[in-house]
Amino acid sequence: MEAHDRFHLLEWSAMPFWVPFQHLRWQIAAPILFPAALVFCGGSIGPLPATAQSDAAQQTAQEGAQAPAHGGSNTAGVFAPVYDAKHRPITAGGTVAKGAVPFEEIAKKAGLAGWHHTMGSPNKPYILDTIGSGVALLDYDNDGWLDIYLVNGSTDEAEAGKAVAPHAALFHNNHDGTFTDVTAKAGVSNDRWGFGVAVGDYDNDGWPDLYVSNFGKNRLYHNNHDGTFTDVADKAGVALGNWSTGATWGDYDGDGQLDLFVPGYVHYDLAKQTVGAEGIPLSFCQYRGAKVLCGPRGLPGEPDHLFHNNGDGTFTDVSEHAGVADKSGYFGLSSVFVSLNGNGKVDLLVANDSTPNYLYLNKGDGTFEDISYASGYALNKEGRETASMGIALGDYRNNGQLDVFNTTFSDDYKPLYRNDGDANFTDVSYDTHIAQLTIPFLGWGTAFLDYDNDGWKDLLEVNGHVYRNADTNDWGTSWAQRALLFHNEQGKRLEPLPAVEGTALAKTLTSRGLAVGDLFNDGRMDAVINNMDSVPALFRNIDPNKNHWVAFKLTGGGKPGPDGRKSPRDAIGATVYLTANGMRQRGDVFSGGSYASTSDMRPHFGLGATGPTLPMTLEVHWPSGNAEKFLIQKMDAILDLTEGSGSPLSSSAEIH
Repeated sequence: MEAHDRFHLLEWSAMPFWVPFQHLRWQIAAPILFPAALVFCGGSIGPLPATAQSDAAQQTAQEGAQAPAHGGSNTAGVFAPVYDAKHRPITAGGTVAKGAVPFEEIAKKAGLAGWHHTMGSPNKPYILDTIGSGVALLDYDNDGWLDIYLVNGSTDEAEAGKAVAPHAALFHNNHDGTFTDVTAKAGVSNDRWGFGVAVGDYDNDGWPDLYVSNFGKNRLYHNNHDGTFTDVADKAGVALGNWSTGATWGDYDGDGQLDLFVPGYVHYDLAKQTVGAEGIPLSFCQYRGAKVLCGPRGLPGEPDHLFHNNGDGTFTDVSEHAGVADKSGYFGLSSVFVSLNGNGKVDLLVANDSTPNYLYLNKGDGTFEDISYASGYALNKEGRETASMGIALGDYRNNGQLDVFNTTFSDDYKPLYRNDGDANFTDVSYDTHIAQLTIPFLGWGTAFLDYDNDGWKDLLEVNGHVYRNADTNDWGTSWAQRALLFHNEQGKRLEPLPAVEGTALAKTLTSRGLAVGDLFNDGRMDAVINNMDSVPALFRNIDPNKNHWVAFKLTGGGKPGPDGRKSPRDAIGATVYLTANGMRQRGDVFSGGSYASTSDMRPHFGLGATGPTLPMTLEVHWPSGNAEKFLIQKMDAILDLTEGSGSPLSSSAEIH
């Protein structure tokens, strides 16, 4: 038994009991000996019951479970295939004839379908071919409408100079439901093997810049204010050079300048690409007895990097000093800077594939404390590392605490980590009803969004397999998979919304990146999905609700805070609290997260059918440490707020 396997099934009067250890504020570093009466569930443990009502469902899921494969991504074992009434894998089926239809897929109508994502060989023999790319929503020209940036991959032939490299795409929002490809004019085609994109105004000039992470050198696209960008990564010192993934911007030291964190995945060499990595036997790279691609297990991890913004267009690598260099060599895929413990300083989450996740708590002195295990975020409720792909952040209970959801590999449930305060987390996936359905799916991009504007944050997850032979084996899963949308039942449960046949949620896609935002400035949260080896999807929100809403575009950089700190111009790191209808909702401004993607940074709040009594009260906790209150006199609008224009006391400025 490995030291991290800290949940074990104890038989007592024929009832299962689970013995938790992960929330003790110390890490078990050696195997624990238990009485002979203890029953172990194999080398990796299957889904964990949260209530007696879920026991039967889990026993069904675990029937025929086998030990997980040694190579590839981490799994919880092998579960019995799940099929619908038409004998379709639940990942491609399970649809209903009638029901609620929250989204319409309009990529072709919107003008996005002329662009195509390409990554590696179509038959996917190597891990580099399978990971896929992210997407960002940003207003690059400051016209008040969100534009779309889609990262592209590449091929071995393009890397060798024998073929034209696939291009990334920047789509300008035409304000009429359509988009125009302006990539060539903007100069952001990347032409490298791309994975992630993070948006941030790193030089505080009021224009969003783009950091694109690649296999090979990364790019930092500086916004030239005229619809064009210039790659300054080499000059800035942030190009790196092997395999970088989902980066994040955040002002970790409070100097008013955005810093950059770049996770590394595996250290990879195209020249040594083989069916199995050097020294790895072919039998190691199997899944359910079938030959599959190798990795990330068995491959060397690529380090993570934290770059401090020097304020002069250059950055300094401070990873070692700050304590976030990833000395364990874990396989990082996504990351996000955000304040988790309420002190206003951005902490750092890193989703690691097949290895424990990282949670670094900001100590306020330029360094971080690694509380990954102590916080409960390193492992899931079973005390097992997961193949974490994406990160969703949101206060789904409306209690002021930011909760975290991770997407993971198939044959594993997707953990929802409830924030119990002071950055202590409890995995409540089974309690909230999201775990069982997610087991067959292989999740990537994910986000909390209030799609029906009822005041409670819902959860969206997009999916797609990495093993090209998923369709030809009796695994109960599929290569292309449908998205999952969970409706928030007033913070008590997240219930899956059935996918209606022929609609957006029923489409099977090879999804990777996901970004959500109000693309049409109509108060409805939409979603853009970057699909591997395919065209993108645009899920336009057509939910029939008549609920009200309000959103805010924050501008920082006003007066310094009480301890001399400043806020970045784009207010990344700000937390806002809106009090309306007797509820206090939380929103955060952050860059990154999901899977290697960046969503709309304007905090959005649903207000319900009747709307609140005006004025509403808004509290803004700026990254500088300033805390201001505003009286909001308007709803069904996107409102601009500037640091320093509110009041720190009971009286408040009015927004009309």
